[in-house]
Amino acid sequence: MKKQDEKKIVLAINEKPKLSQWLLLSIQHLFAMFGATVLVPALTGMSPAVALVSSGIGTLSFILITRGKVPSYLGSSFAFINPIIAVKALELDPASGVSHGSFLVGSFLVGVTYALIALIIAKAGTKWLMKLLPPIVVGPVIMVIGLGLSVTAVNMATNNPAGEYDLNYVLVGLVTLTITILTAIFTRGFLSVIPVLIGIVGGYIFSICLGIVNLQAVAEAPWFQIPPFQIPFVDYSPSFTWRVFLMMVPVAIVPIAEHIGHQLVLSKVVGKDLIEDPGLDKSMLGDGVATMFASLIGGPPNTTYGENIGVLAITRAFSIYLFVGAAIFAILFGFCGKIAVLLSTIPTPVMGGVSILLFGIIASSGLRMLVENKVDFSRKRNLIVASVILVIGIGGAALHIGQVFSLEGMALASIIGVVLNQVLPGKQVVDFKEMFKE
Repeated sequence: MKKQDEKKIVLAINEKPKLSQWLLLSIQHLFAMFGATVLVPALTGMSPAVALVSSGIGTLSFILITRGKVPSYLGSSFAFINPIIAVKALELDPASGVSHGSFLVGSFLVGVTYALIALIIAKAGTKWLMKLLPPIVVGPVIMVIGLGLSVTAVNMATNNPAGEYDLNYVLVGLVTLTITILTAIFTRGFLSVIPVLIGIVGGYIFSICLGIVNLQAVAEAPWFQIPPFQIPFVDYSPSFTWRVFLMMVPVAIVPIAEHIGHQLVLSKVVGKDLIEDPGLDKSMLGDGVATMFASLIGGPPNTTYGENIGVLAITRAFSIYLFVGAAIFAILFGFCGKIAVLLSTIPTPVMGGVSILLFGIIASSGLRMLVENKVDFSRKRNLIVASVILVIGIGGAALHIGQVFSLEGMALASIIGVVLNQVLPGKQVVDFKEMFKE
């Protein structure tokens, strides 16, 4: 089987493609990540242009840190949508003690957390992490991410900017959702990997037909424009608060588990054990550095993208040069004024329609993890751990001690889930490679 797979490889990891291959296949990877990467900043009130630049530079730094051995693209992480929205809401409340730009400080600390875990992995291996993040903890936490965002998705797909129900918005949301679903189900090859992008384009065209979109600003926008970066000590004075730390850093549990899963699946796709060489510590550090850099220019936390792994599996073109090309294109797109303005004109019901499916898929993937790992819910400990995580996370439970200490929602659910799994009797150890078996 291995010899057959090697014959099917179009471009090996370190193989330099022809110029035509390089351009076309790089653009293909750009499209694969584009929809999700710009969706996160659109939902959190951040700049899509900055997100594109930070994802491009983050990918280049990841490639450098992993010594060009891991073909991956890094884009905006969905896990931090709710925490960023929550922290930004606190920034607007003078009584909260949370200053402007605190969500970026929180993002930077998430990147530091990745780096620290990478250091521990380098020294102590991965068994400790395996015990900390079994499916019974990670699965329900992933479900909390998707279900916790469901209200946001539905409101975006049904309500106008005034917060009122609008039939035109509902139609746009439904059309966008329908196009995305049909693309995901009935297309094959590369198109089946980019249903989100096709759904956004289809919904956008339908919005233009309904007169919801005004393209005048796009026509007037310059081709070259510096994105609205947010630089610490220039645009805001960074300050540390335990409240922000506890709202954002514990959520790192999810992208860390996701990262490990991606590296295992990617190893299977390319036929090399990337967990051993260049090592999980190197790839985790790459995630951390990318996230820290993104926070320093005003972008969201980054994570490796499953969409691009899907493209690799389809095309069998593994060349690291393709990801270098995609990263450069993303940076150039971020500095293109017309593209930045075009992204800002995408109506909220378009994003809402896509989000209904995406957030549902996130929740379902958590359920899938539980099913595939045969988590036994006839065992009371498993039922208790999952139930507590789901209700605390989705219900928005919070633990406040004065104005200094605050732990809420998904972060609180994640920590309680980890603690419960450690202290309740009958704990089972699961092998990483079984946990993310595909």
